[in-house]
Amino acid sequence: MKLDVVGQRVPLVALDAIRKSYGGHDVDQGGPPAVDVLRGISLNIHGGEFVAIVGASGSGKSTLMNLLGCLDRPSAGQYRFNGRDVSGFDADQLAWLRREAFGFVFQGYHLIPTESSCENVEVPAIYSGMPEQERRQRAEALLTRLGLSERLDHRPHQLSGGQQQRVSIARALMNGGRIILADEPTGALDSSSGAEVMKLLNELADAGHTIILITHDRNVAAQARRVIEVLDGQVVGDSDPDGRRQYQHQLAQQRDGETKTVAPMPDLATSLEVAGEDSPRLLLGELREAARAAWRVMWINRFRTGLTLLGIIIGVASVIVMLAIGLGTRQQVVAQLGAFGSNLMYMASIGESSRIPGRSITLQDLEAVSEIPNIVHVLPNVTGNKVVRYGNQDIQTYVRGTGSALPKIQNWPLARGAFFSESDERELASVAVLGHKLARDLMPGVEDPIGQVVLIGNVPIQVVGVMSEKGALTGERDEDNLLIMPFSTAGVKLFGQREPTYTVLAVADVGAIAETQKQLEALLLERHGIRDFGVGNAAASIAAEAKTRDTMTLMLSLVAAVSLLVGGIGVMNVMLMTVRERTREIGIRLATGARQRDILRQFLTEAVLVTVVGGSIGVIAGLLIGLLLIVAGAPVIFSLTSILTAFGCSVATGLLFGYMPAKKAAQLDPVAALTSE
Repeated sequence: MKLDVVGQRVPLVALDAIRKSYGGHDVDQGGPPAVDVLRGISLNIHGGEFVAIVGASGSGKSTLMNLLGCLDRPSAGQYRFNGRDVSGFDADQLAWLRREAFGFVFQGYHLIPTESSCENVEVPAIYSGMPEQERRQRAEALLTRLGLSERLDHRPHQLSGGQQQRVSIARALMNGGRIILADEPTGALDSSSGAEVMKLLNELADAGHTIILITHDRNVAAQARRVIEVLDGQVVGDSDPDGRRQYQHQLAQQRDGETKTVAPMPDLATSLEVAGEDSPRLLLGELREAARAAWRVMWINRFRTGLTLLGIIIGVASVIVMLAIGLGTRQQVVAQLGAFGSNLMYMASIGESSRIPGRSITLQDLEAVSEIPNIVHVLPNVTGNKVVRYGNQDIQTYVRGTGSALPKIQNWPLARGAFFSESDERELASVAVLGHKLARDLMPGVEDPIGQVVLIGNVPIQVVGVMSEKGALTGERDEDNLLIMPFSTAGVKLFGQREPTYTVLAVADVGAIAETQKQLEALLLERHGIRDFGVGNAAASIAAEAKTRDTMTLMLSLVAAVSLLVGGIGVMNVMLMTVRERTREIGIRLATGARQRDILRQFLTEAVLVTVVGGSIGVIAGLLIGLLLIVAGAPVIFSLTSILTAFGCSVATGLLFGYMPAKKAAQLDPVAALTSE
């Protein structure tokens, strides 16, 4: 028994001139006027008392109970709990008091509808950090003690009113139930069930629990050991204001050797200091419980959940597929361009010089260029469009006169036959190699073009080979639709020129290609005196094309990301609806000791769980769609980074769009939440 400095008993609850008003704010702007509900209430309640606070409807007794249970704060006056001024407690410390000191029994039972009897009883222990197995065992023991051993897994709608109220009492006792605050516990029950509840409360009082019963029924109040009457927000009667009757009862129990089963009140000075701390065990247990509760809510509302998931699934799958297609297309383009040689430079005359004999790039220039250290091959080319005839087939095609080293320099093998040799070039041999497409279109009925003779103008040309399929280097020309012949033959017999149209140069060290290009330009500038030439390299072309593809991929991915954003907005909308629908549940959790951050964590967990499930299904859907595209022949390359990024974005979406609804839930007023419809 706690004594003050002069040896007097310290009340467990001490109210001094407590007032509570509502309204009165912004009256000048049309706000409601102030309404005084409690008008200077002063009373003491000692540990172990069974007190009934009785009064008519509107007398202020329920408001008084909310203040006693730390669900609300007084407008004025002092509330001391076990000797400590409650007005200095922060929100976490008040939550600790509700969790460890009080147990609420409401007229409307206030059970969470999605939870079973046992799970409802366990709620206060979740926030006190009790291990899951111990929590379950204690909840089952309490329900069995209250005659509900056959109803452990039943939900509230499967129980009668009396059974629901007994579940509510078991929940109040879960963390010790040192003080039971019962608000009209028999008001919604028939006489038989009401009598059973009052019998339970009397047994708890005999066991040493402090019972504070709020009722308008004087017959119910008469069963308590002390009756306090409230009228118009003031105490107008108190059958035992000093608690002497209970004190005498406690002394008699001590003389008779009777012991109390109720746990002693924890030391407030020590416990309140750590009221807001999260131990790893507490945090892990809460997260696990939040995920379990979230999954159940999702399953109960599975149609609505499915529609919400759809937006996340489409977003994640779209991002994965778009990035996979973009990566595959990019690699395909790079591979195609790389087949032409990433170690190549291209040189040609430009401007007026290209049309003035003797002023274009000459064979003598090429001999000088071949002396540059990093250049290993110089391949002159003369080109133009010509009509090629075979039988009655006439096709205008691109003719390229070049050197015998072309297959090696441009990494372009033959499909059949052979390429012309250096001797063919020296002897101006009338031989040619056909591109893959030209051979097919020019000789559709010929199985083997090798040895056949085609005409270019009046010049007969013998086919000695067919190149392998290569594709288009650019969008302007198909490299498979051309005819290749020796540079000397094409220049003399077809085009009447000795100078190259352009020149291909191969370098040994690709890393030094930029420096080699500078040396080449300096040499030509020295020989020509003016910049009448242009030089480029394939590496730059590949990089430019790849950059273009990357830009397109980024645009497609952004479009896909919009669907993920829409899915996130859907999550926020559903979470706002969920908070509205479960406002009373939030009030129940706050009344049983949940802190604001516990509620925030609960609803954030639900939002993240939705996006995790949606993201996982989206990843699977994206992979399946990608596999179907691969089977269809589309260039698709999956990237683990893009998959993880898409999944991570879906989870981040849950956090981002779930935060506002979760914060709104955490900031709800406990009293307003409990009384919501």
